[in-house]
Amino acid sequence: MHSSAVFLTEFGAIILGLGLLGRFAARFRFSPIPLYLLAGLAFGEGGLLPLNTSEEFVATGAEIGVILLLLMLGLEYTASDLVSNLKTQYPAGLVDMAFNALPGAAMALLLGWGPVAAVVLAGVTWVSSSGVIAKVLGDLGRLGNRETPVILSILVLEDLSMAVYLPIITALLAGTGLAAGGFTLAIALGVAGLVLLLAVRYGRHISRFVSNEDPEKLLLVVLGLTLLVAGVAQQLQVSAAVGAFLVGIALSGEVAEGAHNLLAPLRDLFAAVFFVFFGLHTDPSSIPPVLLPALVLAAVTALTKIATGYWAAKRAGISAKGRWRAGGTLVARGEFSIVIAGLAVTAGIEPSLGPLATAYVLILVILGPLTARYTEPVALGLTARLGRSAPRERTPAEVAEAREELREAVAGQDTAGTR
Repeated sequence: MHSSAVFLTEFGAIILGLGLLGRFAARFRFSPIPLYLLAGLAFGEGGLLPLNTSEEFVATGAEIGVILLLLMLGLEYTASDLVSNLKTQYPAGLVDMAFNALPGAAMALLLGWGPVAAVVLAGVTWVSSSGVIAKVLGDLGRLGNRETPVILSILVLEDLSMAVYLPIITALLAGTGLAAGGFTLAIALGVAGLVLLLAVRYGRHISRFVSNEDPEKLLLVVLGLTLLVAGVAQQLQVSAAVGAFLVGIALSGEVAEGAHNLLAPLRDLFAAVFFVFFGLHTDPSSIPPVLLPALVLAAVTALTKIATGYWAAKRAGISAKGRWRAGGTLVARGEFSIVIAGLAVTAGIEPSLGPLATAYVLILVILGPLTARYTEPVALGLTARLGRSAPRERTPAEVAEAREELREAVAGQDTAGTR
């Protein structure tokens, strides 16, 4: 009875603390993820007040948090959207992977961590935070901007790439041989391809089967199906997160929208628990030794993400302003980076990888909203200064952009005159 009371007290204090941290972050309009990680550091191994009683329950909640994060990402996209993005935007996805995964792999090899850790750290530095970026776009009023579809396409390609990447690192971390790892990857790709095929051809039928006007029954069916598929995927040595992501893709229309609205509070709760759990298993004293590599990696990959967004937006015919906005918006890292690092920490491949990933995410989840807001004016200011000393002719794209802006201004005046 006493242990039950201690558990309820500790877990209640955790949830209450997370709620207060979330309110604090919302008041100052920034992501609560760094605060959740800091809370875990404060109350974990080597922290101010270690928590032991509720650790097992928090671990289970953290696993559910990862599953819900991936499910909600899947609900954002239909299978046809994914196929269309894959066909039209795959060059941007390849550039994104090359520019941002290679620095992480190189850093791990320079630190002497070996090839497995290099593959893991490559994933940590590769993937931007969809959650943080979506919030930043909404806060800055850029959801309707011309560069926003380019940003979302890159995020979609990263999410889809995780369906291939996560089984690979799961096999590597499990220490399976080449044949077993190849078999696991073949199963993962086969399942992903099958789900995409079924979702494209029979998505309406699947959604109709799951659909229910009663919110309670819809919530139970979607959540139960997701946990069931995630468990089966994990039994097949495929990541449970991938299974949840594929369930989200298979649902579409009103069902996806209804499930999204019902599951959003649960996602927020268990995702917060997940970030705390990751912090609980990171000793604060282990961060200072890896802080310098984390800062270097954050600086390099912030620049490579800006270059990625700029290149992709330029390829799509976006103006210079939009290119810089796209690049600056993609800088933030968050939930996926921590998920990938969490798998490595659980497998115990490199003790310093968890602290490095924590410091890295903390830096970029704070820096990301700032680069989204200020990359464009800073870049244009520097370009203007350089342009004064070395004047140049405008490119055809810039001339076309100026004409388009003039037409929009004239159209706006005509509209105002008719009112």
